[in-house]
Amino acid sequence: MNEPRTIPARPRDRLFAAVTLVLAVLLLPAAFVRRPGRARELACRWALRMRFPAEDLTGLADGALAAFTAARTEALWRHGQLIGLTSGYRDPLVQQRMFDEEVRRSGSPASARMLVSPPAESNHVKGIALDVRPHEGARWLEEHGARYDLYRIYDNEWWHFEYHPDSGGRPPRRRPHPGVDHVSERGERRAGPGETGSRRGPARAVRAEPPASEAGVH
Repeated sequence: MNEPRTIPARPRDRLFAAVTLVLAVLLLPAAFVRRPGRARELACRWALRMRFPAEDLTGLADGALAAFTAARTEALWRHGQLIGLTSGYRDPLVQQRMFDEEVRRSGSPASARMLVSPPAESNHVKGIALDVRPHEGARWLEEHGARYDLYRIYDNEWWHFEYHPDSGGRPPRRRPHPGVDHVSERGERRAGPGETGSRRGPARAVRAEPPASEAGVH
């Protein structure tokens, strides 16, 4: 499985990070006029909006949004690292459609759960899950995110982080994949509520790379 710490930085990502930092510096005077006490955060937000124009932060829980904003502000200003959001809050209907599509692709709800959670189990629906990019940004967040109560949750998804302010500064136990709570101790898949006819077999969920958008789908 490819981990962000083992994947070399792409030259274009280094270039994007450098250009975004320069933009933030150039925007700093205007940000200071607008918000003197939080100029660096505002300049960072403006610069990141130019780098990730399709990014959508709406729907995130207030705490998750504040933590993510603070984390990537520090990442850019102190370490020159970019952290972009590819997927945050999801509407329950969207999440259900994604789960149904994965059921059709994988053949059973139990298999689908290893990569996509149904709405009732998805922290994207709760607004506390964040799928990030690029690899270097995910690596930075994995190393420093605990200061902001942001933690990587799954072994098979380097891009997925969640906001857990109730962890007391201790990282939550990392799980192999999203469906681990629905897998028995013997490694067999077990059906969730209302599921019938699910296939049983060894539990496997390996995804070395996210989809083309660099976002997970659970």
